[in-house]
Amino acid sequence: MRPELAIQSLRAQIERIEGTNRRARSVLPFGIAEVDSRLPGGGLALGALHEVAGGGNGAIDGAAAALFSAGVAARTRGRVLWCITRPDLFAPSIAQAGLGADRVIYVEACDDRTVLSCMEEGLRHGGLGSVVGEVARLSMTASRRLQLAAEGTGSIGIALRRWRRQTEAADFGQPTAAMTRWRVSVMPSTALPVPGVGRPRWLVELIRARAGDSADFELEACDDTGCLALPADLVHRPGAAEGGRRSASA
Repeated sequence: MRPELAIQSLRAQIERIEGTNRRARSVLPFGIAEVDSRLPGGGLALGALHEVAGGGNGAIDGAAAALFSAGVAARTRGRVLWCITRPDLFAPSIAQAGLGADRVIYVEACDDRTVLSCMEEGLRHGGLGSVVGEVARLSMTASRRLQLAAEGTGSIGIALRRWRRQTEAADFGQPTAAMTRWRVSVMPSTALPVPGVGRPRWLVELIRARAGDSADFELEACDDTGCLALPADLVHRPGAAEGGRRSASA
């Protein structure tokens, strides 16, 4: 067999093994060209698992990660299943990120294992826009099961990583089957011309994107429709057209 034909045959076999043909091709754009251009397909893949964590171990960065997840979930269609192990989610804050209480179904589980089971059931249901699960650890096997469940229905799965102990944070760097991995940190809010507090601002790091590039962005937090925004001072900064604050890494 010619080398080219052999390579094509191997690729076809790999696609059949990985189930590539069953993967949803549609995406959920962020509506920010600097971000969407870094993601395969121009947005966050539907029918896929994504990971989100706070930039530090504190509650403030953890809350930012939760609001980032809520903003993504708010922009999907249908109800949202949110699985937790600690009843400390502040619903009014989630609503300010565009995810109204009437759209969220909360499930309180006793441990990570139960959360992952609930997430998988939710992703297989097919009637949910997205499923968010707060977990400390996420193994390759568990993430693979969630990824396959999401592929079958087109729902977005978000593994929101939270840790009780510093030692658990090291698990965030381990390989998983998630399509993307994000880290969100709080920054000083947008300055106002008058006394007051401006719109919150985050450093959003795209640590990993399958078939894409890593990058980081300085963005304004989700508004009441779940949308992020590029800060005005960065939009008008020279060179912004080449990528905003994508400034960071790539």
